[in-house]
Amino acid sequence: MTAESPAIRDAATVLVVRRMDGQDAVLMGMRGAGAAFMPSKFVFPGGAVDPGDADVALAGSIGEPCRARLADGQGPGPDAIAAAALRELAEETGLLIGRPDDRPCPWPGFSEAGLTPDASALIYLFRAITPPGRPRRFDAHFLVVDADRIQGDPDDFSAACDELSHLHWVPMAEVRALDLPFITEVVLAELGALLALREEGQPLRPPATVPFFDNRGPAPVFRQIA
Repeated sequence: MTAESPAIRDAATVLVVRRMDGQDAVLMGMRGAGAAFMPSKFVFPGGAVDPGDADVALAGSIGEPCRARLADGQGPGPDAIAAAALRELAEETGLLIGRPDDRPCPWPGFSEAGLTPDASALIYLFRAITPPGRPRRFDAHFLVVDADRIQGDPDDFSAACDELSHLHWVPMAEVRALDLPFITEVVLAELGALLALREEGQPLRPPATVPFFDNRGPAPVFRQIA
């Protein structure tokens, strides 16, 4: 593996959406200026899938058709990806999505609160593999969840690590004014389309297909995961 082509790591990113003052908002934070990947950019909480994510018990699994779409047989399973998304959200924002369960969770925050991570409300929205030539490459799975699934105060980021700064809820109508990576802008467009289909008072529904920017080969391929 050359320096120009680092190994592709599986990753999970979570878009938390919240209805505020009659409009939709999404949780964003800014990466540090010294970060190796997307420095000084506003991003969603997320990160690499850890080996231990597959071993964490979930109070609820991600549902269909999202589960089948995540199970491509080449990387971590759907539960590991979903668990990684919830773990990264807890680490980077201090926000917990879980419910009481008799199976202990070793992650900070969950264990103290007596909660087990709950992936049942996660929706699979988008997949993208980082193009060659970047310092780090990820096979990133973007998942969406409604903020009403958060246990506790959705404005309390006091337990967040220092991975992201300026954590705040950004109205969808204003989010493109931030300094965003290109792929984040693309994912936000997909999120906007998903939110536009939601009926008032109803939960979000999975999209008809999941767009996939596949950069594993010599030429980029765009496909839809049905």
